[in-house]
Amino acid sequence: MENIKVKKYSGELVDFDIEKLRVSLQRTKANDALIQNIIESIKSKIFDGISTRKIYQMAFNMLNKSRSKSNASRYKLKKAIMELGPSGFPFEKFVAAIIKEEGYQTEVGVIVQGACVTHEVDVVAKTDHKHIMVECKYHNHQGRVNDIKIPLYIQSRFLDIEKQHHEVEGKNRFFHQQWIYTNTRFSSEAIKFSECMGLKLISWDYPFNKGLRVQIDKYGLYPITSLTTLSKKDKEKLLDKGYVLCRDVCDNPDILTEVGIERSKHKKIMQNTKELSDYYDSNHPKKNN
Repeated sequence: MENIKVKKYSGELVDFDIEKLRVSLQRTKANDALIQNIIESIKSKIFDGISTRKIYQMAFNMLNKSRSKSNASRYKLKKAIMELGPSGFPFEKFVAAIIKEEGYQTEVGVIVQGACVTHEVDVVAKTDHKHIMVECKYHNHQGRVNDIKIPLYIQSRFLDIEKQHHEVEGKNRFFHQQWIYTNTRFSSEAIKFSECMGLKLISWDYPFNKGLRVQIDKYGLYPITSLTTLSKKDKEKLLDKGYVLCRDVCDNPDILTEVGIERSKHKKIMQNTKELSDYYDSNHPKKNN
């Protein structure tokens, strides 16, 4: 294994890291025997220069053939987010749902007047004492990096909006902070600039242990596209009707009939969503009031 190089989505060749593979499989909550079986199978099939995409597909296929479909659903989480496109609006709704779980009132696609021009803010999040302007940078391809131009642009919008509300409302400023969510990564320069200017960045794995992947697991907000029992066409039907979360289907099974998904598929789809819900509920017991 020491001499095996794998090709990342960016085209970069790196050493094959078996422990990295093991950690990614453990995140699915598959049992140890299945994880070891997948690792041994992949070890026997990989070759120098194999793509990480191919390794992912081999692991996903084995998880998807296992008894619990939820293992495969959690494994494909990053890809599932990228399947929310292409418009980016479902991702904005998805981000709004996460922020709502953190105690904010949220509104998607808000037109806000600046001192110079009007701006469409992807998500506005509010509490009694805090107002947040949230920009969502969605990409449907891995390897895309958000460079320093993104926070520079957001900062300029924020200043324009701040100036307008300061002039109209005096010290009662409307926006107190600006956040940027992305489903990929930020460059080191984008992070450095944002930390200096007070912008909050959330990417797939940034900040450490507080990124998008961690937030999804924390709140059990798995996207509808993570369900392996849905076809691409079925997912499109649900997204077109504004349903973004597995929780939507779990809470209201009639949604499947509403969007025209064949009744013969309903049982397996509901089992898939229930497994994800049961896993979340068992690991996040509700507190007594």
